[in-house]
Amino acid sequence: MADRTALVISAHAADFVWRCGGAIALHAEKGYDVTVLCLSFGERGESAKLWKQAGMTLDKVKDARRREAEAAGAALGVHDLVCLDMGDYPLDFSRENKERIVDVIRKVQPAFMLSHSKYDPYNTDHMYTTQVALECRMIAQAWGHNPGETVLGAPQLYLFEPHQTEQMGWKPDTFLDITPVWDRKRAAIECMQGQEHLWEYYTRVAQQRANHFKRNSGGQSGGRDCKYAEGFESVFPRTVDEL
Repeated sequence: MADRTALVISAHAADFVWRCGGAIALHAEKGYDVTVLCLSFGERGESAKLWKQAGMTLDKVKDARRREAEAAGAALGVHDLVCLDMGDYPLDFSRENKERIVDVIRKVQPAFMLSHSKYDPYNTDHMYTTQVALECRMIAQAWGHNPGETVLGAPQLYLFEPHQTEQMGWKPDTFLDITPVWDRKRAAIECMQGQEHLWEYYTRVAQQRANHFKRNSGGQSGGRDCKYAEGFESVFPRTVDEL
């Protein structure tokens, strides 16, 4: 295991690409082993383009979405892509499935985690994923859960950007410059053939967040240049030695 690890908990197979693909690629280049945990393939609710094809079946959609996720993960430098196949719309958050998530968290021992916004009225799979991510983070910290295993420390949970921020109550407090790895994120985006309508949208989001990165790194008089960025909201207070 690498000294530095990170874990992305993605409700559906494409979420990690749009929302934190840059963070994945950037940290992979910095030597992090980044694990992406896909709870489902988004086969029922986020694969409309595939379902419009004649003769489509649930298994065919899953296979197609898995291939897309694997190709995107390779483009981003993902260390391990774990697919739990929990179904979607809605996700099946049984006790057994929660314990599978805890097992992954403990195995990875992430320095930080990423997941969805706290609230999403358009897609409850997303907000329930974050609720469960917090619950499973708590369980993974419990000495009495599967005694003898290495317990989790206290990794930060960053919430990546939802599709309509104003409706989700998502307020970023962290901006990450992903300009050096933008080509890798764009390549991963283009692996998502089932959702081509989102390619340009998330390119524009990255450009807008770059403007915010520049503004918050010193403004027009001294801010760092940035062409593409991602925003995140931290759940827990951060402890720092330098601002």
